[in-house]
Amino acid sequence: MAEAYVIPDFVTATLGFAVYLLGAEINGRVAVLRQFNIPEPVTGGLLASLVVLGLYLGFDLEFAFEMATRDFLLVLFFAGIGLNARLSDLIAGGKPLLLLLVLTVATILIQNVIGAVGASFFGYPWQSGVLFGSASLIGGHGTAIAWAPEVSNATGLIGATELGVAVATLGLVLAALVGGPVAKYLIETHNLTPSRPDEGHTIGVPDGEAQDKRAIDHVSVMRVLLFLNIAIILGYALSEVIEAAGLKLPLFVPCLIMAIVIANVRSAFRPNAKPISRTPALAMISEFALGAFLAISLMTLQLWTIAELGAVIAVVMLAQTTFTVAFVIFVLFPIMGRGYRAAVLAAGFGGFALGATPTAIANMTAVTKRYGPSPIAFIVLPLVSAFFVDIANAIVIQTIVNF
Repeated sequence: MAEAYVIPDFVTATLGFAVYLLGAEINGRVAVLRQFNIPEPVTGGLLASLVVLGLYLGFDLEFAFEMATRDFLLVLFFAGIGLNARLSDLIAGGKPLLLLLVLTVATILIQNVIGAVGASFFGYPWQSGVLFGSASLIGGHGTAIAWAPEVSNATGLIGATELGVAVATLGLVLAALVGGPVAKYLIETHNLTPSRPDEGHTIGVPDGEAQDKRAIDHVSVMRVLLFLNIAIILGYALSEVIEAAGLKLPLFVPCLIMAIVIANVRSAFRPNAKPISRTPALAMISEFALGAFLAISLMTLQLWTIAELGAVIAVVMLAQTTFTVAFVIFVLFPIMGRGYRAAVLAAGFGGFALGATPTAIANMTAVTKRYGPSPIAFIVLPLVSAFFVDIANAIVIQTIVNF
């Protein structure tokens, strides 16, 4: 067994920044990565994870990364999403949100059917198909780890946690790679353009836009950070209230809620105040938080867990990826209206269905930086993934495991 070295949180964050910059440098030099909308942190993070894999295989070295800063960056990012949420967008997003929720439930069910078939084919208990399906993919690492003991107790499967983590790891990698190319195909095939091209970007500075047009100074950055911090403080308080009521949600969810409240109350009572929503400063901070979070998440992947499970994961994940790509192109895109927003959501849904919400947002950010803004997409997808998917996923998984 490899010797594990613990990397302190500050060093982990520093490495994450370096990995992000490495990805930005590579993307700047390799045109094909930009053309297919591969996010910079994905490029750098996957390259770093391969280095970590080489150290594990070649020198029997294993690294355990402390990641408190990474977790805070996720909270900061979702607070930024909330500050960008306008009431008019939330109202306009009602129908797309409902449609996306229905499509998400359908994806959960189909992922578990594919998982059950794959598990049975390779001699696993069919109920363990949830670990080849929605528990590890739409659910991600946390859901896979949470449900693995239940699967193990119900089926007698040994190594359920390792299986779930391995599937979630490969899913995260695939999620980061498929969303951008899918959006490129849809946008360029159907010649799509944003319905509101002059709208401010939710995350990031658009590719090729002159910096002198993007008024970012120390005062605007400090103003945004103040309101982000207020949203996070109130989010912590709301989290305690929710937990006292017997519910458990990730911390970023109440922070997202409070940021939405702050943004809309402030605009209602102080319409002439200095803006925060859709400002260059907020877009820059949001991109920084998301990019650093994703770079750290990907560079710390334990890719050897995938290799140890071999053919079963390769075959099942090929089937899951094929289904996801076909689903977003032939089902989600038409149902969501065949427009530019539908293409952006297709990129996000590909990342969300196989990986995690931050991966989905990173995919959409890469697409909108190149082709133009789509504010409602950045509101609708996090609401579905943050509020509804865990409940729907838990009901489906519980039903299958107890069958």
